[in-house]
Formats: sequence, C-alpha cells, structure tokens
Amino acid sequence: MTTVQQTHAVTVLVLLLLAITTPLRADDAIKLDPNLKTYSKVTGVSGNLNSIGSDTLNNLMTLWAEGFRKQYPNVKIQIEGKGSSTAPPALIEGTAQIGPMSRPMKSTEVDAFERKYKYKPTAFPVAIDALAVYVNKDNPIKGMTMPQVDAAFSKSRRWGYKENIQRWGQLGLTADWANAPISLYGRNSASGTYGFFKEHALKNGDYKDEVKEQPGSASVVQGVTEDRAGIGYSGIGYMTSGVRALPLAEKDGMPFKEATQENAMDGSYPLWRNLYVYVNKAPNMSHPPAPGAPGRAPSQLDPLVKEFIKFVYSREGQQVVIKDGFFPLSAATIEKELKKFE
Repeated sequence: MTTVQQTHAVTVLVLLLLAITTPLRADDAIKLDPNLKTYSKVTGVSGNLNSIGSDTLNNLMTLWAEGFRKQYPNVKIQIEGKGSSTAPPALIEGTAQIGPMSRPMKSTEVDAFERKYKYKPTAFPVAIDALAVYVNKDNPIKGMTMPQVDAAFSKSRRWGYKENIQRWGQLGLTADWANAPISLYGRNSASGTYGFFKEHALKNGDYKDEVKEQPGSASVVQGVTEDRAGIGYSGIGYMTSGVRALPLAEKDGMPFKEATQENAMDGSYPLWRNLYVYVNKAPNMSHPPAPGAPGRAPSQLDPLVKEFIKFVYSREGQQVVIKDGFFPLSAATIEKELKKFE
C-alpha cells in the first residue's frame, strides 16, 4: 500500500469513527444569530472558578471552560455536575461561584439564599433546550400527545388521558410491538430535568414506580438505546444514533412538533426550556460606596465570573452551544441579559 493509500485509509477510518461517536442533533441547520459579538479578551483575569450543579449542562460547562482557558491559561476551572438541586446550596455556602441549572430555582431555594445574603441570586439564561422524549431507533411510533406522555410516565394522569398506558399497542403499534410492555427511563430527583418533566409533562403528578431512575442525561439515552421497548426523557443535546426524539403534540388533533430550534424558540414544541447559570451578585446600589471604603462595591460581580459569562454570551460561546447540540440565544436576548452587569 502506498503512502497516499495509507493516508486515505486512515482518513476514512477517522471519519467512520466520528460518524459513530458524534452525537446527532435534532436540527443540523441550527443557526447562530449573525449579530452576536466576538469575545474581547481583557487583562487582569486570573484565579479559580468552581461550578457545581446541573448534569444536563455538564458538557456545555466543560466546553465553555476549555474555550475560556484558551483566553486565560492561568485560570483554573473545576466543574461538578450531579444535578440542578446541588447548585443552590453550593452558591449559598460559597463552594461554587457558578451554579448551572436546567430549571429555574424553586421559591424555597431562593428563600434559603436570601436568608443568608439579604438579596436574591441572579439567573443568566445561557442556552435553549428541547427536552426530548426518546424511543429506541427501531421503534416505529410516529409521535405522542402530551396526555399520552403523561399516561405513560405518571400514575396521576393529570392531563386526563382515558387509560393508563403500559403497552406499545395502546399507542397504535401493531404486530410484535402490540403486547410489548413499555420500559420507562428517567432521571433521579436531584435532577432539574426530573423536576421540569414532572412539572410540565406530568402537571406535577407522581412518577410511576416503574421508572428506572438514571444518574445522568446520557444514561437515560443509553438505557433506551439498549432497550428496544424503552422510552425516556433527556435534553436534545444528548441525542445519538441509537434513539429517536419523538415529535410531540400539545393534545389530540393538534400537529406533532419536532424538537427543532425553530419550534423551541417559538414555543410550539411543548417541552422547551431555558438552561441557566446562577451567580451570587448583590443588587446595584443607588449610591456609590464611600471613598476609601474597604473591599469591592457590592454591585460588582467577581471579575472572573463576569468574564466567564461574557465569554458564554459571545459568538464563540454560543457556537459551543450548537456544538453540544443545544440551541443558541439571540443577540437581542444576550444584550438584555448583559444589562444585569450594569
């Protein structure tokens, strides 16, 4: 084999490996707002940055950290993603400066933060997610209504579906699928995804006892990949070639909507959500601090945290959102959010 042939063979092998291992997106034409600004590096940024929170945002935080450290090699960033419910205590206790969450903070979490600091935490939306309902790639089902999703996952059936859904035949599947029991996969209660799905898909009803709770978003997808009769919920950024994200309809008679950027941004896909990072930022003061007053003015955010968020909101940062399979924010939204620094 010639050197050229060897090189070609290696190239083909690499491309095949990438095709096998690269996650698929719901919409390969995800668009970046052309008005997004590129990141401008500043001086004097150094130190350690700790992030504790959402598993859904774990990959995103890692990719943002890698991009940020290329700008500031002396910055050390530590990321821990065990679930959104771990973010508020970490911010309250000061063990993390950033708390990624795949849901808004609950009122009890905000109250606990406010009891200590006398002001509320600040939330920055950083990306848009379509929470997907996944089935195995071999499952022929065309789509589900939200009442059907509820009747499959919840014993409460608050959407009012006529019966408890336990077998695929109840969703119109025939032949060997008709009597196949539905195998349910979900997240554990520490997860923001668990809470979001419970609130929006189950109307705060109770999950069935049969739901196999998984420690991470990728684990849900892996479970459905390996289980022909499986169904589970996870962020669209975790889709792989082993599963399909089902089109969903709000109710019977309404059109099924794919989990695409357009449908998430216009709200027609029923399970869209913002992904957030929370930080500890005191509210802006009406008067500046007295001359010679010690320390930083309470209105100012840690410069390291501020620059990290500015990087996330840059063209480079939002390109990372697309790379991880989520949907980027608009320039208008980002301009609005940046005003929180003022």
